[in-house]
Amino acid sequence: MYVVKSPLSDASLKAVSEALQGALVDLVDLALVAKQIHWNVVGQRFRSVHLQLDEVVDTARKYSDIVAERAAALGISPDGRAATVAVGSGIGVTPEGWVDDTTAVGALVDALGAVIARMRERVEATGEPDPVSQDIFIGITADLEKHHWMFQAENG
Repeated sequence: MYVVKSPLSDASLKAVSEALQGALVDLVDLALVAKQIHWNVVGQRFRSVHLQLDEVVDTARKYSDIVAERAAALGISPDGRAATVAVGSGIGVTPEGWVDDTTAVGALVDALGAVIARMRERVEATGEPDPVSQDIFIGITADLEKHHWMFQAENG
């Protein structure tokens, strides 16, 4: 059932739908991973890493909403349920328990790197069928790459 009629062709809609849904899953998981580590980080750099993690959470949450609303605008029902995120995310396993600041930073470098790689694939996949969605992915990628750079610089 389609409640909202998409301006895209069926073939374009399929490609864009996959890209938007994948991005939504990765962004929801990135927010959860960053918040989990935020609650458990310890060490000499606790405060700076703790605050930096919240910046990633804010970015991921902002863009997950933008992506979900773009999907809805195209007639795609966004799915950010926990079960969907658990099976579809490109982020690896998050450390559990207390996490020293160096490990926390490394975990975020890895998580951001995984999401960025998938976002860059989505930039390519949506260029032809939907430049509007592609533009969203370009913005997301730029902001995530900035966070990635900053976390990499944390561990030098």
